[in-house]
Amino acid sequence: MRFTFATTLLLFAAAALAPADEKLKGVACRSVHLGYTAEPGTAFYVEAAVTKSADGTYFCAAGFNSGYFGLQELASGKKVVIFSVWDPAGGDDPKKVPEEKRVRQLHKDDGVRVGRFGGEGTGGQSFFDFDWKVNETYRFLVTAEPDPKDDGRVAFAGYFYLPEKKAWKHLVTFSTPTTKKHLGGYYSFVEDFRRNKVSTTKVRTAEYGNPWVRTAKGEWQPVTEARFTADSNPVTNIDAGLTAKKDRWFLTTGGDTENKTTKLKEKVPLPDAKRELPKDLPVK
Repeated sequence: MRFTFATTLLLFAAAALAPADEKLKGVACRSVHLGYTAEPGTAFYVEAAVTKSADGTYFCAAGFNSGYFGLQELASGKKVVIFSVWDPAGGDDPKKVPEEKRVRQLHKDDGVRVGRFGGEGTGGQSFFDFDWKVNETYRFLVTAEPDPKDDGRVAFAGYFYLPEKKAWKHLVTFSTPTTKKHLGGYYSFVEDFRRNKVSTTKVRTAEYGNPWVRTAKGEWQPVTEARFTADSNPVTNIDAGLTAKKDRWFLTTGGDTENKTTKLKEKVPLPDAKRELPKDLPVK
């Protein structure tokens, strides 16, 4: 599988200003994102529910400045949880990255596969085979702390909640050299990585809610605002906004979707729902 999100992330900040990418038109659904307004932090919690899926889709829940974490439906229809962290070095060939600049594995659950990726950026990635269900809410937590063995690195850990076991699973911890000592640049996205023309006819939709950030001062704060952006694919069958209950945001792309709720670059506040921080998080 060729991972395409590195390019998507580079386009994220300037998506609305980028020239139209005619190569993607008619080939892939447009990638759509929510960029969350929040302080730099040491932990990021968010909940996600896929409401319409299609083969070859990545539903990212907890994206941050050094990686991303979410659900994938592969081209075969198999479903997985994926957590990835980037190397700091540029380039697309993971074999050319010097050892000292590569992502290192500090922890891995027995049920998780770990490897290297390349193609559009390089780094470490992990896969957890998990047959997630449409319309079910899943919970994600990412943490950042100094690598205990190397003060020039930061350790990013990914935790996924297993509803059937009512327990958190610490999937993996990756360490990478970075000057970004805290989490930041929080986002979610929906991406079509099948890119076979037929994929453009399929609607992909996900809902994201109850996000919290633990600031550098150790205080948990709710995230209450998101900004809608997209990559440079010029197609307009995308949309975002609040769900009917107004307690979550939604992102949708592809098929017969119409952009009738939120314009690109617009910020969408989440009404005060008197949210409470979950008490069962594996970190305090």
